[in-house]
Amino acid sequence: MFSKAVGIDLGTANVLIYVKGEGVVMHEPSVVSIDAQTKKCLAVGQEAKDMLGRTPGRVLAIRPLKDGVIADFEVTEMMLQYFVRKLKLKGMFSRPTILICCPSNITSVERKAISDAAYRAGAKRVYIEEEPKVAAIGAHLDISKPTGSMVLDIGGGTTDVAILSLGEIVTSTSLKVAGDRIDQDLIKHVKDTYKLLIGDRTAEMIKMNIATAWLDDVAELETQVMSVSGRDLVTGLPNTIQLRADETEKAIHESLQDIVRACRTVLEQTPPELSADIVTRGIVLTGGGALLHGLDKLIMHELSIPVYVAENALTCVAEGTGIMLENLDLVG
Repeated sequence: MFSKAVGIDLGTANVLIYVKGEGVVMHEPSVVSIDAQTKKCLAVGQEAKDMLGRTPGRVLAIRPLKDGVIADFEVTEMMLQYFVRKLKLKGMFSRPTILICCPSNITSVERKAISDAAYRAGAKRVYIEEEPKVAAIGAHLDISKPTGSMVLDIGGGTTDVAILSLGEIVTSTSLKVAGDRIDQDLIKHVKDTYKLLIGDRTAEMIKMNIATAWLDDVAELETQVMSVSGRDLVTGLPNTIQLRADETEKAIHESLQDIVRACRTVLEQTPPELSADIVTRGIVLTGGGALLHGLDKLIMHELSIPVYVAENALTCVAEGTGIMLENLDLVG
């Protein structure tokens, strides 16, 4: 097999690329900025993300993936081509074998769009795998045995819940409530409570710095405060407010309950033998959303099952593609 093997975690918020033999070599936001008139690509990744919400009229900063699937085919292709070029694969290795991950319940049309985009970005061969399965492998769960493993993978656009056994998904569900929805909840809370309009990037900073899913120590959370700046909706002028950590729990409560309900639904559909395994082995949280403060405690409280956050939660899927690529030689 004489082509370089590349694993891509094509996420709504971030793209992670794993090159066989080198590990995770790229971790960039899934954002492309283009010139609205010439349709020419101006920047990709972090550079383009810095432009979000700050561009002049003719520059568009676009997130081409929405809810885990391709919303803008041309721009996704542009982004993949840019990343593949950036890998600088030389000579006979220049057309890589690519393994891409997708949410567990996307349609065959959406799946085909992902593989088409990869082929047009220069892939020699394309394999598509379901995200929760790859996340479980990346979190070093042994899914090849006849015991149940449960993974909750919370990304930017989608949350995947799956129970795996004997190397395959037994039951799973995917919902469009994830990191982006939590950002929107925070924007709405600040707007309704303080009459202050903030952007997506500010909301993301709140989520990463002070947002909490579980009020374990209210006194301590009340002292965690963040200065949040935006446009005052009453005066139309810039303004700054102080946002407390304990307020964020109320803002994101409903969305997190949707995720808990999805876990409950998957558990209800699980064969009893596998359910027994999950009670002892617990749920593993992966994806960027797994890093939300107190989320493990909330899920443990709601479902009475042990919950663990994967050590490499952010890079689980990309590392999982790496492990799968090692084994693709056998079939490739």
